[in-house]
Amino acid sequence: MPIPLPPIWFVGCGNMAGALIAGWRSADVDFSNAIAIRPSGKQVDGVTTITELPDGPPPLRCVLGFKPQKLSEIAPELAPRLSEETILVSMLAGVEAETLRKLFPNVQAVVRIMPNLAVEDRKGVTALYSADDLPDHRQRLQFLFGLLGSAIWCETEAELAAVGSVAGAGPAYVARFIAALAKAGEGRGLAPDVAGQIALQTVLGTAIMAERRAETLDELARRVASPKGTTEAGLAVLDADGALDRLVAETIAAAARRGAELAAEARKP
Repeated sequence: MPIPLPPIWFVGCGNMAGALIAGWRSADVDFSNAIAIRPSGKQVDGVTTITELPDGPPPLRCVLGFKPQKLSEIAPELAPRLSEETILVSMLAGVEAETLRKLFPNVQAVVRIMPNLAVEDRKGVTALYSADDLPDHRQRLQFLFGLLGSAIWCETEAELAAVGSVAGAGPAYVARFIAALAKAGEGRGLAPDVAGQIALQTVLGTAIMAERRAETLDELARRVASPKGTTEAGLAVLDADGALDRLVAETIAAAARRGAELAAEARKP
């Protein structure tokens, strides 16, 4: 039996909102009560798509899926169309709950989410945070986003930002690693398509092993590496002076800094 959605608007429906919808569709979610508002008019599969905000009854859920820089332009027109029964769900990176509450003072609750692109295949991570009291809706949102993979409620916005900088941005960094692994294979004489297939399957297989086995990632790495063998020689390069840890930490820190900049920009009148 299809899983019903309450009346819901997707205001902006780019890559991430589209990934949410695709994941829910594969989970047999019913979108008969959903509307996607896209100025481009590009159709969202399975969802009624319009170019402007409707004048009908306010939705019970409203998902903000546009660029954070558009918030000051969209909020004045959107806020009067929402009601005290609306739960505002924001995917706007860096835009804090307090800022959203000032712009949408009448909504029942503001919930910030940080999903990653893998929600499209129901293998994603979605972090959720709200400063509002959500005794009933919290469980419903947990169920809905749990259909897409792991749904994690955060106690603070700092925790939400941390999850976002790791899980939200993580697929891009993992994709870069897979590409680098493939390039290294090409450098050893493999054809590009073969090197790409090997790199992708290696990362996928390792993730599955890590998920299914009761061992740490360090233990998994050591199980692959024979003493004084080829893998150990490669690990010595990654581990030297914490080279890999330092590079990843600097990468995450750069994403976190940009999130803080977006938050500061959103606070401005």
